[in-house]
Amino acid sequence: MNAPAPVSLEQSRKYRTRVVLLGTAGGPPWLDGATRTGISTVICVGDAFYLIDCGEGWGPQFRRSGIGPSGFEQGLDNMRAMFLTHHHSDHTIDYPNLLLLAWHNGSKGLKRPIKILGPGNRGVLPPIFDEDSRDPLPEVWNPESPTPGMEEFTEKLLQAYATDINDRMRDNAKQDLREIFEVSDIRLPEGIGTDPNGDPTPEMEPFEIYRDELVTVTAILVDHRPVFPAYAFRFETPDGSIVISGDTGVCTNLVRIAQGADLLLHECIDMEWVGALLGPDAPKPDPNLMQHMLAAHTSIEQVGPQAEAAGVKTLALHHLVPSIAPKEHWERAQEGFSGRLVVGEDLMAFGLGDPS
Repeated sequence: MNAPAPVSLEQSRKYRTRVVLLGTAGGPPWLDGATRTGISTVICVGDAFYLIDCGEGWGPQFRRSGIGPSGFEQGLDNMRAMFLTHHHSDHTIDYPNLLLLAWHNGSKGLKRPIKILGPGNRGVLPPIFDEDSRDPLPEVWNPESPTPGMEEFTEKLLQAYATDINDRMRDNAKQDLREIFEVSDIRLPEGIGTDPNGDPTPEMEPFEIYRDELVTVTAILVDHRPVFPAYAFRFETPDGSIVISGDTGVCTNLVRIAQGADLLLHECIDMEWVGALLGPDAPKPDPNLMQHMLAAHTSIEQVGPQAEAAGVKTLALHHLVPSIAPKEHWERAQEGFSGRLVVGEDLMAFGLGDPS
């Protein structure tokens, strides 16, 4: 198959399997002049579709994409599953929209519950960076359960919205949300991921987390320390393979799960911008955030060699930090990569296989 190339949303509808970048911005800041929306991606196979991450604004972007049927109380009718790469807020901030607005955006048309899969409980608090210089030390937030996984995360969200949920079920005769969504923690294989603070990305093989008659989805741990678990996902479809890196630094596991993929959607960070904003010579240095950016993300200079090692056909950059950097900055990622490089844009689409 040829290396997937961007096509218009209209052209993408000629393909059985297509990928739409709903939002391509990474990070939580509201940057002056930004036009990209929060990180979120949809993979479609026929009429069915699968959502990855729920960044800020994914819902209106989904409506603009035309993926689901249009009209009042339609849209999510053919959604099969949602996958969360990790629990950072820029990936989860509009997750409540999926849960609570489904009643008004297509849940009546569902033929089966929507599966929701995300990282499980971390199990232990992350270490405090530069603890010796921190005074006072940060208090533990919600000490009874400081690192909840997907199931608990969802349950507590729904508890917080109990007023709305009870009103709509009792007054508007809406269906129980637990019949619309089936939420599960992604459970790591036995013996893997037992040391989140010391070894958050042990070498491992991808493992299956979801399968239906259209796609098979595998996951692998990637290095977004101190966040754990953090996953990359691979979707095997009838027309090719798509890998979503999630947030990660340079990582052997990412290369492993992306081997030979037709399309790799990879996060990317402009370290020149980060250094000017946070580094030692910046007006307001921030060594705490700076070390995270260096260790837990992939720079423009690093992403091309990662994709080359995996032998992917097309490398598309998304989760761009900063979202306001000019395109020519990101195009430097071609260095070290012999395949097709694409700088992702909101509502950019890719078709896999042959158009009908």
